[in-house]
Amino acid sequence: MKNIDKDSRIPLYYQLMDIILETIGEGNLRENDQLPSERELCETYNVSRSTVRQAIQELEKEGYIYRIHGKGTFVSPEKFKQDLLKFYSFTEEMKRIGKIPSSTVLDFNIVECGEELAKKMKIHTGERIYVFTRLRLADDEPMMLETSHVPCKRFPGLTKKDLQENAMYDIFTKRYNAIFTCAEEIFQSVLTRQDEAKLLQYLPDMPSMMIERITHENESIIEYTKGIARGDKFTYHVLLKK
Repeated sequence: MKNIDKDSRIPLYYQLMDIILETIGEGNLRENDQLPSERELCETYNVSRSTVRQAIQELEKEGYIYRIHGKGTFVSPEKFKQDLLKFYSFTEEMKRIGKIPSSTVLDFNIVECGEELAKKMKIHTGERIYVFTRLRLADDEPMMLETSHVPCKRFPGLTKKDLQENAMYDIFTKRYNAIFTCAEEIFQSVLTRQDEAKLLQYLPDMPSMMIERITHENESIIEYTKGIARGDKFTYHVLLKK
């Protein structure tokens, strides 16, 4: 076990942070494992409670750990880094990092488009659209909850079974020869609602990212999706160039 050097110029809390991170890096503490209590850390490393608290606060701020009130402190799961400079699909991104993607179609309906949504999708009010909600998983772990709106006239004959068995964008491109010319995404930090948390196997009121996506095919909009991504599972990366 690594010890804290009280004669070092390196602050005690910083040394404790290094020890905890090394323990995680060596696999002795895994994702969602509980860290020792403040009292246990004080006794193990012979440091004050204020030193332990500062180390825990810094680790939490940097995203290495998370706290649940009344339960303790836990190792944060690995976050998936999503590059926002190119068109991407959940399925392909999960495959790229070695995860097995899957989707559960929670509901599937054909409805008449309301006025506000029609404006977003640049279609006529009352036009028929598919509305379906999917739970997106990686290695059977819930990651995102998405509700998509798609014009029926562009994708006639689409079924719930299609979406259960195939990736949506694969269906669009291979069966309907869709061409994605661009996509807009809007991100907003939100607190997870109780119904969303239950489906995502997450805690209510924990931070999540709400993502609105509008996918274009030339002048037409062929998809409007609104989703909730677990805040402990994703980071988003944008490279700005002058």
